[in-house]
Amino acid sequence: MRLKDKVAIITGAGRGIGFAAAQAFVREGAKLVIAEIDENLGRSAEAKLPGAVFVRTDCSNRDDVQALMARTEKLHGALHVLYNNASVFLNKLDGKVTDLTEDTWAKVLATNLTSVFLCCKYGIPLMLKSGSGSIINTGSSASVMGIPGCDAYTATKGATVSLTRSLAVEYGPQGIRVNCICPAGVETEMVKASSLDNPNFDAAYFFKRAPLGRLGTPEEIANLAVFLASDESSYLNGAIIRADGGITITPIS
Repeated sequence: MRLKDKVAIITGAGRGIGFAAAQAFVREGAKLVIAEIDENLGRSAEAKLPGAVFVRTDCSNRDDVQALMARTEKLHGALHVLYNNASVFLNKLDGKVTDLTEDTWAKVLATNLTSVFLCCKYGIPLMLKSGSGSIINTGSSASVMGIPGCDAYTATKGATVSLTRSLAVEYGPQGIRVNCICPAGVETEMVKASSLDNPNFDAAYFFKRAPLGRLGTPEEIANLAVFLASDESSYLNGAIIRADGGITITPIS
């Protein structure tokens, strides 16, 4: 029960890493609010997680995020953990900057970066009222290495790392820690779709080049999120943690 009595919001918690984290947070005693844009996924997650509450939220929309924070405060009177997990990779639409449409660029930035800005903007005041907090942002291997063919996605994940550092310096003195998990290949629907829809990219083959020789699992990332949410990580602030099997340190061959 490492998260007992902690109030937590996980964005994009309807599937993949977000749902695995939601399961882990509930198991560890958190009072969980599921922020999910997909009504069906959100309701399904809520039904499977005792005590969790689903709030339909487009995290790139200011009004939705304000309503999410208001509902969380009404339900629990506090906020201790904010896990900014919601992300999108628009396979076949994202690509080289010279080929990207402005609409694709705007959508990826809204989902992957503006969502982090809005959730922090309206979540941090509630954390300050609660006395302390832990914000967990979601980067990527694309945050720390060059990956061709997905320039919008890469831009958002690099920016998330930089924003994490700035927030850690800004709010650390006020008791709010901000850290970032940078996963690489994880067995999620999004990674599977990227392989199925793009015949030129086989995610499983690519990430087997890592020293651990395999894709990660959502549960492995969720376990790291629990650690960052808990008091066990009380001296971690501004950390950029690569959960990537070693792919970002693997020489190109």
